[in-house]
Amino acid sequence: MGPRGRGRGGYPEAPDASEAPGWFAGRLPDDWFVGAPDVRTDRDEIIVVGQLPELTEEFADDAARAAAESGRISRFREETREQRIEIARQAQHRYGREISWGARLGATEELFTTLSAPVMTRLRQPERQVLDTLVDAGVARSRSDALAWAVRLVGENAENWLGDLRQAMQEVNRLRESGPDLG
Repeated sequence: MGPRGRGRGGYPEAPDASEAPGWFAGRLPDDWFVGAPDVRTDRDEIIVVGQLPELTEEFADDAARAAAESGRISRFREETREQRIEIARQAQHRYGREISWGARLGATEELFTTLSAPVMTRLRQPERQVLDTLVDAGVARSRSDALAWAVRLVGENAENWLGDLRQAMQEVNRLRESGPDLG
């Protein structure tokens, strides 16, 4: 088995992106976000989400505030489009991953054009029946949606365990890299 359980000859490893949060913090214009952006990385994609400056206006209710937050995020998206495309091009070259963007304002967070990666799996009948139950109950539109729903649910309910697992894998990778060169 190769790294991440892909077996021999799987996909080539993407370049290390551990320093991507620092690179984006230094590369982005100072006036875009309040503080450094949140940079989420996996083997396929880097998502950069920044906090926009708070609204100073008064609003009649929460719905009006949410609409104003969404509108401000839309304005940010349009006004920064060309610069984001150029920064994404540079980051894609540097990190070998798709770059997606998002913005957060108050209680509203919107992601712009994120990657949706196909994942193939083989499921036996009991697993398929779980997915079909979710579809039949109207929780999901398709088996694919049901699987995505189940993955999100596990992720939300097992975040501490998954975090510990990610840390352990980072330590394994560090030890692997510091080991003797047998090649």
